Amino acid sequence: MTSFSVRFLGCKVSQTDAQEVRERLLREGHGERSDGAEVAVVNTCCVTHEAVRKSRQAAARAARTHRRVFVTGCAANLAGDAFVGLPDNVTVVARRSEATPDFVAGDVGALGCVQADARLDRVRAFVKIQDGCSFSCNFCVIPLVRGGSRSRPASAVLAEVRRRVDQGHREIVLTGINLGCYRDRVAGYKLSRLVREIGAVPALERLRLSSIEVNHVDAELVAALRETPAVSRHLHVPLQSGDDGVLSDMARRYSSTTYLKRLAPLADFNLTTDAIVGFPTETEAAFERTLAVIDAAGITRVHVFPYSPRPGTKTAARDPIEPAVKKERSARLRAASEAACLARWRRKIGAEDVVLVDRPGRGYGDDYSPWLVDAPVGELVRVRGAAVSEEGILAA
Repeated sequence: MTSFSVRFLGCKVSQTDAQEVRERLLREGHGERSDGAEVAVVNTCCVTHEAVRKSRQAAARAARTHRRVFVTGCAANLAGDAFVGLPDNVTVVARRSEATPDFVAGDVGALGCVQADARLDRVRAFVKIQDGCSFSCNFCVIPLVRGGSRSRPASAVLAEVRRRVDQGHREIVLTGINLGCYRDRVAGYKLSRLVREIGAVPALERLRLSSIEVNHVDAELVAALRETPAVSRHLHVPLQSGDDGVLSDMARRYSSTTYLKRLAPLADFNLTTDAIVGFPTETEAAFERTLAVIDAAGITRVHVFPYSPRPGTKTAARDPIEPAVKKERSARLRAASEAACLARWRRKIGAEDVVLVDRPGRGYGDDYSPWLVDAPVGELVRVRGAAVSEEGILAA
């Protein structure tokens, strides 16, 4: 038996990919260890230059403490020399996510099937239903490192959801690079139908989408989200910019007006977003329009990404905005996000919610608002808001 450890950097899809490698190694008879493992798997991210730097740093650190290191994920597929010069015990696995578990397991070697049904090590289960993207936003490297959009069969998704629920997971989060592109044409599924059928799985208590592009927030999906009782009242919808000129330069395929119109039917949801700060054509006025659209949409949490040129993209050679300007705009946007979060949390004082406790002392409500609660990890507990801190809502 070979001992191994797995870690990931980046998004929920990266986490899910890392989990697939972990499960494959367990099925082959190997043992997971948090310390002193012989083999390390580092699933990487390349969404920004900083993400690549951290990925290389993690791989180099693992190379000093493990006999072998497998570097997988987006940064492993990125053109360039991100991992050149690392020690000889590092193997860069430049393969699609579907092929990576087989490659790593084959290289480590099989011992026999001793654990066919590995449980996830988190309270909520992330289930990947789709990978890749067939669109080409001018700044985005993801289509280059993950390939075109492709979907899992609905039968496989539903089987995994049932398995995770049987393992005791109270919440399922559907992940993918572009969830709205989900299609099982043979079985006649789009995302809306899949949501409804997953929501009907017995004993599933909460269902959430990890992210959805605003172009796919149509009447059919809105109806599925509203009419499926298990669906959490939270939706993450990337904006990237609130300025129409910048959106056009990004090749984002929607306007700020369309963004607001598509989200209007979900005004009671907790809406969160991504925003890029310091895109090459972003002026101060354009940035101010981003702030205005975020406010008009009622968005709370904003994941702020200072623009970072990515190799192979159409804007790879353009980065005219000074780092100090990016830093200042990022700080303003994060401050607006924090204020919006606090305002939403304060409205929960005196109100009840059901919280899934996912770590000691903390959990998330139905709309993904954070709660500070004294209850066992893994439990769904009914709470009442008593006060608010910078960390979340204090349960009475």
